[in-house]
Amino acid sequence: MRLHRLDVVGFGPFADPTTVDFDALSAAGLFLLSGPTGAGKSSVLDAVCFALYGDVPGDRAIAKRLRSDHAAPGVAPRVVLEATLSGRRFRIDRSPAWTRPKKRGSGTTTEQARVVISERRPSADDSTGDGSDGTGHQWQPLTTRLDEAGHLVTRLVGMTLPQFCQVALLPQGRFQAFLRARSEERHALLQQVFQTGRFDRTERWLRDRRIELRRTCDAHRSAVADLVSRVSEVAGEGVPEEWTADPTSLGPWVRAMLESAVCASEEQAIAVDAAARAEAAAAEADAAGVELAGLRATHAAAHRSWTALEAEAAQHASRIQRADAAQRATAVRSLHDLAAQSRAEVADLERRAADALAALAGVLGVPSLEATDVDDHLRTATSTLADVARVRPLQRQAGDLDRQVTAAARAREQVEAQLRQVDERLAEVPLALARLEPDLATAREAVTTAEALDRELRVLGARVGAARAAEELTSRLAAAEAELRGATEARLLARETLVEIREQRLDGMAAEIAGKLAVGACCPVCGSAEHPSPASPAPGAPDEAAERRARREVDDLEVVVEAHAQQVRGLEAQLAVARTESGESLERLLAEELRVTGQRDRARAAAARAETLATRVDDLRTEQASLTGERERLVAAVSRHETEAAVLTSRIEALHEQIGAVLGEGSDLDALAAHHQRVESLARRHHEITSDLARSRGTATSAQAAADEVAAAAGFASSAAAAAAWLPPDTLAALLDAIESHEREVARVGALLADEALARSAEADPPDLEALARAHRTAKEEAVAARQRDLALRDRARRLGSLAEEVTAALSAWQPVLDDLNLVTDLAALVEGKHPDNRLQMRLSAYVLAHRLGQVVDAANLRLTTMSDQRYTLVHTGRRGAGETRGGLSLLVRDDWTGDDRDPATLSGGETFVVSLALALGLADVITDEAGGTDLDTLFVDEGFGALDSETLEDVMDTLDTLRDGGRVVGVVSHVPELQTRIPTQLRVHRGRSGSRTTLALA
Repeated sequence: MRLHRLDVVGFGPFADPTTVDFDALSAAGLFLLSGPTGAGKSSVLDAVCFALYGDVPGDRAIAKRLRSDHAAPGVAPRVVLEATLSGRRFRIDRSPAWTRPKKRGSGTTTEQARVVISERRPSADDSTGDGSDGTGHQWQPLTTRLDEAGHLVTRLVGMTLPQFCQVALLPQGRFQAFLRARSEERHALLQQVFQTGRFDRTERWLRDRRIELRRTCDAHRSAVADLVSRVSEVAGEGVPEEWTADPTSLGPWVRAMLESAVCASEEQAIAVDAAARAEAAAAEADAAGVELAGLRATHAAAHRSWTALEAEAAQHASRIQRADAAQRATAVRSLHDLAAQSRAEVADLERRAADALAALAGVLGVPSLEATDVDDHLRTATSTLADVARVRPLQRQAGDLDRQVTAAARAREQVEAQLRQVDERLAEVPLALARLEPDLATAREAVTTAEALDRELRVLGARVGAARAAEELTSRLAAAEAELRGATEARLLARETLVEIREQRLDGMAAEIAGKLAVGACCPVCGSAEHPSPASPAPGAPDEAAERRARREVDDLEVVVEAHAQQVRGLEAQLAVARTESGESLERLLAEELRVTGQRDRARAAAARAETLATRVDDLRTEQASLTGERERLVAAVSRHETEAAVLTSRIEALHEQIGAVLGEGSDLDALAAHHQRVESLARRHHEITSDLARSRGTATSAQAAADEVAAAAGFASSAAAAAAWLPPDTLAALLDAIESHEREVARVGALLADEALARSAEADPPDLEALARAHRTAKEEAVAARQRDLALRDRARRLGSLAEEVTAALSAWQPVLDDLNLVTDLAALVEGKHPDNRLQMRLSAYVLAHRLGQVVDAANLRLTTMSDQRYTLVHTGRRGAGETRGGLSLLVRDDWTGDDRDPATLSGGETFVVSLALALGLADVITDEAGGTDLDTLFVDEGFGALDSETLEDVMDTLDTLRDGGRVVGVVSHVPELQTRIPTQLRVHRGRSGSRTTLALA
């Protein structure tokens, strides 16, 4: 890899376009990148890394702040690098993500990172000029994608960004820290450089695999333990204590439990059969005893029943006679009841006829009355009621007319009362109008006055605002004039300071020119390349930068003075306008405004009543017209009611004359009608009862004759005798049922006494039923217990068989996991450095890196012996350092003058730099070989030379000179003055307030 050209703008401290010509610097083979602290020396290297990889090395990559703070807001940060990679020339154009102002509107927007990689290739047609550089070549774009660009550069360079930074950009202070670091810190750096993360991933995979297998194994162990606990519970036996250490012992134990359960179940099945046979025999014996006892009880009950039937024989004969008489009297009973009912009806009608005749005599007011006189009284009552019916409508009509007369009189009184109220209100309305009309005229005048005062107040408000603005402008004008005087004085002092700086700089111009002289360069004054006695600047002498700062300060103050002057002129013009608008002082204007405001408020208060008063007047006038019409209507209504009352009274008198002609004086129509209605009702009732009595007497005589005739035919002396022998149907039915039941019982008991089996059972000995039942119950309980025990043993054998299969399956699943866990545990402990076989307690990744570190130490010692004058060599040891838990990556420095191995922390600052530089160069050589022999034609060494004495510096420079073999270019980054004289070819970085810039000094 060889660098040719670097163009930077808006990147790091470089705000303006900056170009670095590496081809010019490469001619000498060794060049110095110098400049004051913070000027941007390391930023040049950052620009190279960013162009190649899109990132910067070290801690600066964390800040993500690549755009220059000195650049203008619209300037895009950009880095363009031309370099030869793998024998091909490329141009890499990169810009980081940055924030720019929006083109439309306010605010900012983010521009995303971009890249363009182009390759320099021969031009197909030189005449076209498309992309041609004038040498028969043109730049051919290869990619604009960030990811593709990263892969392409990594492949062409042959290294990643960390490797490139360790090989091509030997970083400042990084390898001193690497030299003195602990094994863990050295492990992290070497792993990043040599890309040995796959070994760390192997360690993590083994560790995670061990944890996963342990969890799986614990799950299998828990499952087996659960099954073993269930087997122990079912079998009723304890668990073997050694099964957790030797799970294979569970198989024989489970099989033994299963065989024992099967044997116990088979023995219990035999016992169940024996108990069943004993239960059947006891049941047969118990049933035979119960049957014999039942036959004996039946025979004894039959003897008792036959004795009772013989005692009831006479009563049974009496029941038969009663039933026969009752059955014969049934035909006579209905006729006898009919004759008795007829006699009762005759007696009732005779009583009712006497009561009706007595009631009629009472109504007529006579002590007694004959039946023959009832018809005369009936005819008289009927005639009188007909006259009353003719007169009653006339009486109702007279009552209706009386109510109408009363209603008409009441309506006339109400209308007369309303008329009086209307007359009173008609007298009040004119008086109210006379009071309101003057007030309404006054309120309407106040409305006009308030509007005029409002206009006057608006004018006064504008004048008051102008007066207040004039006072404020007066204060601001005084302050602005004071600021103008101060700025003018400051500008005068700045001008005097600028003149003094220019005079001092002219006096020290010789020293300033001498400061710019380079070793071997010609003097711009005398042209000589020898500078025997260059002038030295006086203490505190100003330089060109100081003059520029003074000139900038004067220019800034000129702008400030002009701005203050413009402000004063603007305030004076505003003050004149404000005073013209106000016309008078603020105090007088405020007093006038207060007076007019009071008048306006009083006018508004008076004007506020105008609308209310106008509405009130209109309402009164409307009410007056309405009352007048209402009075006319009420007068007409009074006249109409008086006429209606006179007509009704005349009609009532005519009706009363017609009613008096019928009733006579002092008669009550309702009482007369009620008396004759009562007489008519009682007379008709007596007539009806008399007719019913004649018919009932004939019916009673014929019914009694028919009943006596039927009773004689049935064998009774009279119907009364037949009625005495009659029984109710329910009683007769019960008597017949008792007769039939007695006869059935006689037949049943006779059949039982004639049964031979019952006779033999009566002669046999009685059985002991309690003993037989007790024996049967005992045999049954023993059989049930045997069957339950058999079921329990069968279930235990079945459950043990199922659990045995589950235990076998669980053990089969557990054993491979357990074997894998043991293997992975041993292997993980070995690669983590915790296994007894790992004597150095070295991790796998550390073991690999230890080999690489040994290669780095061997390569570093080739240069360290020269740079340290054959005194120091690096030693790689696998032992653990102080306070370290792992070994393999420790470094010691062997002092060949004393023969002792020293800790790197005991080296001085210069010795540390020499050893660190040798270690860095050795690491670069190893990485180069690791990358397939990648050619690095450009190499940078960053800082650290200031800690070396002259002799050691000479040795180091000789070593750096050897790096130029084969056309390699070495750039030394330092601000040490001695190197500026030793290395004539220099790239100088100058810092300034507006950003940094570079200059090139060639030998």
